[in-house]
Order: sequence, then structure tokens, then C-alpha cells
Amino acid sequence: MKTFTATPSDIDKKWILIDAEGVVLGRLASIVAMRLRGKHKPSFTPHMDMGDNVIIINADKIQMTGKKRQENFYWHTGHPGGIKSRTKQQILEGKHPERVVTMAVKRMLPGGPLSRQQMTNLRVYASADHPHEAQSPEVLDVKAMNPKNTRSA
Repeated sequence: MKTFTATPSDIDKKWILIDAEGVVLGRLASIVAMRLRGKHKPSFTPHMDMGDNVIIINADKIQMTGKKRQENFYWHTGHPGGIKSRTKQQILEGKHPERVVTMAVKRMLPGGPLSRQQMTNLRVYASADHPHEAQSPEVLDVKAMNPKNTRSA
């Protein structure tokens, strides 16, 4: 008996729609990272891009527990003294609130060329509308998976 290894012809990609309204950020990011890698499939092969295409809507209504909204994101401009930072709250209230969700998912994936390729299958939108209706995505209810996925106020 041989171990099954998927080939590109064996890969079946689906479109998944996730509503992030009221869902805890870290729990959502871990579920999405698993879907992007394809680890939920029985034919998972570590060196192939087997994951689904994931659409996340309402990224600006994401929940965080504790004081995580006051934690900083740091980046460097490349110039001397160019370290910059913003809190997650400032990013969520700014022009690109979807970046908080994108960075959380990116940091859940292992680093490397395959992870960068898998991140191209993620689409995050701040509002409820998205341009992917033609792909007829399946709705994945993350809130109903576990009561801890939503933050009780």
C-alpha cells in the first residue's frame, strides 16, 4: 500500500464565504488558515496548494478579546529611523480595516513560497458586498462552530 500524494489534476478548489461580524479574530484566522492550506481535506498534501478560495466579509466588525485592540502593528519604511506603528483600533477605524484580518491569517500560515501563493486565495472585504457572486461561494458559519468563536459582551 502506498501513501496517497495529490497531483494538480486531483485538486478541487471551492469558494467559501465567511461573515466575520462578531467573530473573534484569532479563532477566525486559524479556521481560514486551515482552509487556505487545505488541511480540512482528507487528500491533504503538504507541498501542494490544495486549499479553497476564501472570501471574508464584514472585516471591520471583527471582535477581539482583552486589550488586543490597543496592541501595535510595527513596520519599517526602509529608511534610517523609519520604524512606524499603529494600534489595531486605528487600523480598523482607518481606510483599510481588512488589513488586520489579512495579517492575522498570514501569520497563522508557515512562511515560504507556498504560503505566499496560498494567501492569493484569500479575499477580505470591509463591508458586506463583494464581487464574487458569480463563483457561487458556499457559506461557512464560523459563529455556529463553537460558542467561543463569538465574544460575549
